[in-house]
Amino acid sequence: MAKPKRSTFERLYSEQMNRQQRRDLARRLAGNDPGLSIVHSNAGGIDVGNESHFVAVPPDRDSNPVQEFGCWTADLKRMAAWLKACRIDTVAMQATGVYSIPLYDVLTAQGIRVVLVNAQHTKNVPGRKSDVQECQWLMKLHTYGLLRDSFRLEEKMEGVRTIWRLRDRHVKDAGRAVQHMQKALTKMNIQLANVISDITGVSGQAIISAILKGERDPWKLADLKHEMVRASRDEMARSLEGNWRADLLFELQQAMDSYHFAHRQMQDCDRKLEGFLASLPTRTLDRPNQAGIPAEGAALEEKKRRKKRKTRRNEPIIDLKAELKRICGVDLTSIDGIDVITAQTILSEVGTDMSGFPTENHFASWLGLTPSKDISGGRVIGTGKRKVQNRVAMAFRMAATTLLNSKTYLGSRYRHLRKQLPSHAAAIKAMARYLAVLVYRLLTRGEAWVDRGAAKYEQRRSEWELASLNSKARAKGFKLVPMTPAG
Repeated sequence: MAKPKRSTFERLYSEQMNRQQRRDLARRLAGNDPGLSIVHSNAGGIDVGNESHFVAVPPDRDSNPVQEFGCWTADLKRMAAWLKACRIDTVAMQATGVYSIPLYDVLTAQGIRVVLVNAQHTKNVPGRKSDVQECQWLMKLHTYGLLRDSFRLEEKMEGVRTIWRLRDRHVKDAGRAVQHMQKALTKMNIQLANVISDITGVSGQAIISAILKGERDPWKLADLKHEMVRASRDEMARSLEGNWRADLLFELQQAMDSYHFAHRQMQDCDRKLEGFLASLPTRTLDRPNQAGIPAEGAALEEKKRRKKRKTRRNEPIIDLKAELKRICGVDLTSIDGIDVITAQTILSEVGTDMSGFPTENHFASWLGLTPSKDISGGRVIGTGKRKVQNRVAMAFRMAATTLLNSKTYLGSRYRHLRKQLPSHAAAIKAMARYLAVLVYRLLTRGEAWVDRGAAKYEQRRSEWELASLNSKARAKGFKLVPMTPAG
């Protein structure tokens, strides 16, 4: 796996120096003349806050090189004018949640390049506590080119990301409402969840609606079940006898209203999302000639036999698959495990322009799907888990878990990883990384994913194991000879 990319400051401070050298570097950076090459001579630093922002420029640009500005729009414009007057063309600031977004928009509109940096990449020696020192430290690091810019989504995709994230919150609100409905029913001793698998289905919603309308007869409530419910009428009736406390009925009604309201909000988001997607241009990729890579017959038969997946209640009401294929130029859902929801999450969070990631390894590292390695003196002295919160990585992990029973090439690969790696979590992470690599290749090269079936992967794995055994035998001075049947 690729080594996680670090900023120049991290590499200088953490990897290439011993303890004494790091102390010397810290003293030099804290001084007026660190002895480093100046990369950005017109650089500034901003410490972003909730109520105000502290801005630092080089001491020779203004008699008061550190100033405080308010967070309102007028002061942000005044800050931009002051930076322009000080001949500042680039500034560095930490990506502190949503507080940096208005500031970023105002500064970029004035032609000032903004570098959003990870707060973990700007650590200083102990003792730097004030906002004034923070902005000065950012300016100094940026002046010597020691900071790395964060990934920024294309401007045309920001509307899609906003609506999709908002819709995701509504989905979670609907899930919490279902839990509240279940809690109210349990406190009333209505054991509806014991006889039907989903209380938000046709039977569950019909029974709950009848209860809220005043029906108390368990036999009449049992008659509302769908014919596909396996539980008998007697079992349904026994589970629908309970206490009808007014406070619990009110709680149930509130949860029911919240559930339907969340779904109406999701539908509004779907209609708004449809407009944003329609405004995106059609993407055309130069597809390589893959005529010599036909899909295996077993994989095609598996896809034909596979039953049409039941539409989930939280899925969009619009045809996302066709729009995603038009916008991306490739069909991401052709990869087993990548459904429409996952593909839309990838598009809204990453976009279609993958130029920000030079290689697929850089993309996997940004997702946090690579191990963390501590290197000293050119040797790996420790490994651990990277703490990265990434919506796309979570989507890839969820997609990986769906491959457990898949009779495809990817499904066989995932089952093999579960056997080889020490934990299921490690297998999920490894499979998620492979899915991310496949998506990267589709978006950058225009290659189509061809599923060759589980048998093909097992055949290749056998060939790899045999080649490994032959290599080990030759290293020991032996030669493998196939067994002949006893005659």
